[in-house]
Amino acid sequence: MEFKSKIKTIEWVDNYSKMVDQTVVPYEYKFVNITTGDDMFVAIRNMIVRGAPAIGIAGAHGVVLYAQELAERIDSREEFVSELVKKAEYMKTSRPTAVNLMWACEKQIEVIKNSKADIKGIIEELKQNGINLENEDIKINKKIGDYGSEIVPKGATILTHCNAGALATVGYGTALGVVRSAYAKDNTIQVFADETRPRQQGARITTFELAMDGIPVTLITDGMCSYFMNKGMIDMVVVGADRIAANGDTANKIGTYTVAIAAKYHNIPFYIAAPLSTIDTSIESGKEIPIEERSHEEVTHINGKRICAEGVNIINPGFDVTPHELIAGIITEKGILRPDYKKSIAQVFESNLAKA
Repeated sequence: MEFKSKIKTIEWVDNYSKMVDQTVVPYEYKFVNITTGDDMFVAIRNMIVRGAPAIGIAGAHGVVLYAQELAERIDSREEFVSELVKKAEYMKTSRPTAVNLMWACEKQIEVIKNSKADIKGIIEELKQNGINLENEDIKINKKIGDYGSEIVPKGATILTHCNAGALATVGYGTALGVVRSAYAKDNTIQVFADETRPRQQGARITTFELAMDGIPVTLITDGMCSYFMNKGMIDMVVVGADRIAANGDTANKIGTYTVAIAAKYHNIPFYIAAPLSTIDTSIESGKEIPIEERSHEEVTHINGKRICAEGVNIINPGFDVTPHELIAGIITEKGILRPDYKKSIAQVFESNLAKA
């Protein structure tokens, strides 16, 4: 039985990008239309759209929006191409950690540079490429889910951190894609979701998704994972990723590293679920992954209300890096990569290159 998710996070419609506004979930479930490149840049920066694969598609859409705007004031094809490549490079900078953003913008840059069409034709090619990337994302997520479901024990309780579900992708999800595919085979599967401070993506978004799909979910705070692991109540951990280095070191939402350490101590397998586009083979280890420093207000305030004294010092990294030694496997659309990750990652990319 195939699981049908009710959510589609982002899609290209006519001449604009339509997306779920994730800043208001679960209080509201509404869509916003992004009509300019700069608005897309802000939507990514302010996390209206979030989750590495979804950010990638948003970046690809943003390049189309910039192309439409440039076409209104530039007649020269050469100037149009030059300016559009600059805009695409700028779109890459909207957030620094999720490599899917850079990957998708680069896919659009390839279209721009390789096209033989006029300005109008380039825009149409960019639109189609963006739509293709959308559709491919859902197919990839379902493959990740299928591979991942094979290693989920019957009746398992799966712990996840942050949100790597349909709302972090175009639809279906990576870590929650594994959950959805496993649940389709065994409806005794359940999930424990970390709250995921400071933006509560687990509390706000993961629980929302799973409740919408009727999958049993229990919300816990970030500091509780070791307690439940020690009680024997967690069978495996599956999380998403924002960037994976060539050696398997993985950046994900802050707090993931802590969960991985706890899982290792309690002999609980810790898995990453991510598309190959999340793997950055240009960097050797997690030490090279840029970590986004986000607004102090995310820590000091909840729902607009201050929760700490004025004047306290705040440090707010958005991500941490889990060393590859703590990871039991990386679940991709090409199968589950195992240690030695440097070798298995290189092999899967060589195989893809050979087939291209």
